[in-house]
Parts: sequence; C-alpha cells; structure tokens
Amino acid sequence: MESLRYKLTIAYDGALFHGWQKQEPPGEEPLRTVQGVIIEAMQRLLAQPINLVGASRTDARVHAIGQVAHFDAASRVPVERMAGAITGRLPEDIDIIKAEVVDRSFDAITDAKNKQYRYSLHHTRRRPLGQRHAVYHCWTPLDIDRMNDAAARLVGTHDVEGLSAAGHGRTSTIRTIYDCHVETKDDQVQIVVQGSGFLYNMVRIIAGTLVEVGRGRFEPSVIDRILATADRREAGPTLPAEGLCLEWIAY
Repeated sequence: MESLRYKLTIAYDGALFHGWQKQEPPGEEPLRTVQGVIIEAMQRLLAQPINLVGASRTDARVHAIGQVAHFDAASRVPVERMAGAITGRLPEDIDIIKAEVVDRSFDAITDAKNKQYRYSLHHTRRRPLGQRHAVYHCWTPLDIDRMNDAAARLVGTHDVEGLSAAGHGRTSTIRTIYDCHVETKDDQVQIVVQGSGFLYNMVRIIAGTLVEVGRGRFEPSVIDRILATADRREAGPTLPAEGLCLEWIAY
C-alpha cells in the first residue's frame, strides 16, 4: 500500500494544553499537548508510527481554528473520511476540520506564506465568566483610533526583535507584516495581525503594546521607536496567552 502525504486543518481550545509541540520531560509523564494527543489518536487509527509536523508551535493556552499539519502514512481510510475518523478518537477540545492528500513535497512549515492571528480583549467592567479562557479582560478605556494608528506602522518588512521575547532562537529577526488593525465587536476589542512569520510571543507583545497606546501610556510613534532600536524594553507587556487564536495559514 502506497504511503501518501496528508495535510490536516485543525482547531483546538488551548486552555488545557501545554501548547502544540509534543513534550516528554525526562523521567516524567508526557505533558498534554495538541500534537501529542493527535499523534496518539492517529496511531490507534492507522496502526503505524506517525510524525505529525505542525506549521505553528502555539504556546500553552493559545487557541487555533486554522492550524495546519502534515504527515505521511499508508492508510486504508479514504481521505474523505480521514478527518472524521481522527476526530472520533480525540478529546472534545480538538477537531480535525479537514484532511486532504497533497504532493509529497508539501511542508506545513516551510511552505507557509502568510498567517493570521487574532488577539481578543473583553472590554467591559464585567468579568467574562463564560469566555474567560478565550479572552483577556481589559476594563480600562481604550482609544481605538490611536491603536489603529500604531498598528498601521507595523505593516511592512522590519527587524521585529524588539517585539519578541528573549530566547526566540531564530537566526533572522526580519519579518513582513501584511496587515495589522484593531476592530470592535460587541463587548470585544480584537487585534488582528497577518504576517509571513512570527517570533516567540510576538503577537502577544504587539497586543500589549497596542493596549498601552490605547490607554494613553504610549504614543502611537512608539512602534517606530521599537522598530528602529529593536529594543524589547521600549514595547508593552506580553499579554496572557488565552486571548490569542491562530485563525488561518495560507500556502
């Protein structure tokens, strides 16, 4: 039976996961990760070892509705039934949205051209009890126009090291931001960022910086200074992980 390459589109509620990447600390029980849980389900279904390669290594408590991964397998399960067959063996906080056969050259990581993340803030004094694992509670007044002024300054190709956490481990810190804007929806303020790729904690730091602009603590021009100096100390705080969602990846 021929081995084929499959592409999966995956959604998950990250609240109870230690991120995407499989983690097995020496001498300890493996941590509950999205990749690890999916691999376990797929190996039960397909009765063979599976190497699942995810496009984005989302952190603990970060969500996704459009994560992408690939794997190779010789399977008797028809591709049109693959997504449902895997999902049926998964816990309720993961859903395989789509499975498709792709060319053997497809790589979920290196072929990605654009990604969109959305950071959601609950913007009322009331606590977001039913949504507390999916939003950051920000009750202070925010000037959306000032935030959008700052966000627009991010668009373009820049050295973004000043918007990343230490220890990002990347040799190049040059990234292209295709779009960054702030919008409101009901009781939420949402920060949308599209880019060719992101450094460690980058979107959460962008969100924290834009919130400081919205509060009046920073001027919108702070973005120009961060990009010019590549100094993380110029930027705002890293907002909590639960407000962040990976929405889609384009190839």
